[in-house]
Amino acid sequence: MKVAALLLAGSMALAACASDETGGGSSGSGGGEGGGSEEPRIGLAFDTGGRGDRSFNDAAVAGLEAAVEEHGGEFQDLSPNADGSNRADLLTQLADEGYNPIIAVGFAYGEVIGDVVEQYPDTTFAIIDSSAAEVGADNLTGLLFSEEEGSFLAGVAAALKSETGHVGFVGGVETPLIQKFEAGYVAGAQAVNPQIIIDRQYISPAGDFSGFNAPDRGLLVAQGMYEGGADIVYHAAGGSGLGVFQAAAAAGARAIGVDSDQYQTVDDPALQAVILTSMLKRVDTAVSSFIDSFVDGSVQGGEDIVYNLEQDGVGLSTSGGFIDDIQDQIEEYRTQIVDGEITVPSTP
Repeated sequence: MKVAALLLAGSMALAACASDETGGGSSGSGGGEGGGSEEPRIGLAFDTGGRGDRSFNDAAVAGLEAAVEEHGGEFQDLSPNADGSNRADLLTQLADEGYNPIIAVGFAYGEVIGDVVEQYPDTTFAIIDSSAAEVGADNLTGLLFSEEEGSFLAGVAAALKSETGHVGFVGGVETPLIQKFEAGYVAGAQAVNPQIIIDRQYISPAGDFSGFNAPDRGLLVAQGMYEGGADIVYHAAGGSGLGVFQAAAAAGARAIGVDSDQYQTVDDPALQAVILTSMLKRVDTAVSSFIDSFVDGSVQGGEDIVYNLEQDGVGLSTSGGFIDDIQDQIEEYRTQIVDGEITVPSTP
């Protein structure tokens, strides 16, 4: 699979960077022919970790930049404060400044977005990883993913490549969403090897989102798994995944990235060398497609759009060539999932 973040990096540039009172942000503009008489002014409110996490948030940036390249216009992105208490303020600021559409990146916005969209009925919103159908607002679209399906394939790859019969999973925050990653990974690994040992640990409990941006803690958790005998660890921990990679490099072991093709996003060749594969969650595709539909006037508010394995909304990266020799086996499991022969669990 090809990752939009890589293809776009060389062809697009941000026009300016700025900061604001509620949280750092940046704005940019790009050329291209839009689908309407006016070019869009797009607002993006990041999840914990913000721009530069080389994972979830940066995947959203790639989709945003692709849309601006295609349609023109401008954008503004904002990041939450350390405890995430200003998420509603970020959305409100973007709406007050006339940005439309506005995209909330991450399920944590689900707690506040209902009140915000009600206050701005003429603004179009989208939220990633949270259901719009549950909110019931005509100006909100949910962008959801079958993370458990992509994680199942990550588990297959881990079990096929493990030399010790012992692997691990590091979750950023113990929430139902991240538990989908865990459930799929465990199911995939056990489908290959029912006797495989799987360590599982979360960096922070539900409600404490610091686990998505704590590489030092990610390192300690993964280090314990490697010392305990695991030779491959899969993380669904956002910016904390850097620590997992560092622990893998120190242990002479392997790790599996998440959301973006992290083999391509890390700077250190020593870390790149340990990334067996990454579970791709095509947030970039979801964001750019939503903006496309806004520009052409086809947004269906009040609904959820689900990106699954059949649509290539999730999958595995092949950068580095480390899983080339097991592609046939991975494809067999993928086909069984798409055909309905395997139903992947979404809870541990």
